[in-house]
Parts: sequence; C-alpha cells; structure tokens
Amino acid sequence: MHNIEPFYHWRHLYVAEEDERSPFFGKTYSEFEFSNTIYNYYIHPQWDDIDSDTLYAKILFADYDDGFAVIELIGEWNDAINNDILFLKQNLIDHLIEQGIIKFAIITEQVLNFHASDDSYYEEWKDEIKDGWIIFMHPLEHVQREMESIYLYRQVYFLGEDEGIIWRKHSPTTLLQALEDWI
Repeated sequence: MHNIEPFYHWRHLYVAEEDERSPFFGKTYSEFEFSNTIYNYYIHPQWDDIDSDTLYAKILFADYDDGFAVIELIGEWNDAINNDILFLKQNLIDHLIEQGIIKFAIITEQVLNFHASDDSYYEEWKDEIKDGWIIFMHPLEHVQREMESIYLYRQVYFLGEDEGIIWRKHSPTTLLQALEDWI
C-alpha cells in the first residue's frame, strides 16, 4: 500500500497544503519517511490523516466559487467500531462546508472495506448542504452493497465505473459538469 499515491494530475490546478481555506494548509510532506499505517501496512506519505486509524483522505480539488470539492479516500471505512464517518465529517467535511463547499465528489475506489453503523452522520451531512450533493464515486462492489445495506442511497449518490464517467480523464471543471449532468 505504500506506493499507492493520491491522484496528482491536478496539482497544477490545486494543492490543498497551499490553499489557505483548506484544513491541510501549511502541511509539509515527506517523500521518504513513511509514518502513517493502515493496520500494519505503511501508506504513502502524501495521504492526509483525519484522525482515523484506518481511513485517510486527500483533497484533490476545491473550487469555492462553484462550491465543489473532489476528495480521494484510502483504507478501511469502519463506522461500526471506529466511527470513521465522525472523523471524516468533523475533521474534513465540516471545514469545507464552512468554506462554502456543497458539492462533494468522494473517490472511493481505494476504500477496501466498509463496516456500517447507522446513517445519522450522513443524514446530517446531506441536511447541511441543502442544494448540494454527495457522490461516492467508483466504490468496489462489496463496499457499495454494505453502504446500501444502511440505506445510504437516501443521502448519497453512488456512481459506478459502468456509468461512463471516468473521473481521471476529466479536468475538475468538466468533471463537475459531467456530474451535474448525471444527477
């Protein structure tokens, strides 16, 4: 897992640690020192710690004028034991909502497992963004099934690879338009 980097082809457009409105503003990264782990496996140092033992994130893009952010996740999303949605919501999402972000594209293809609890934090998240949306993009099939088992589709859209939107081929602007059209 140590060589799985966050998507970096948009770094010429947005860098979270250089964005004064980002919760990761001013953070410095090591390319050589691996300190964060998921279980006993080191992960690439470019991933950002959200205080979860098993889930890490990276803001790939944020546009405050359009209220749009793309966030990539890696790890195991465990709401049942670790309450990872609490850490994600309090340490990342709430900060972005305060900055005007209401449209969230959450890249979940590196989320290897999901363990459900209830949907109250997801419901709160959806209620806070009124006219916005949350899309979990490209989840693994078993992860999506587990998420759907607690009816997350009431708060979150699921966009599979079979929907035809290959997010890596888009710029953030055209991705936003493709997602708006899809919704």
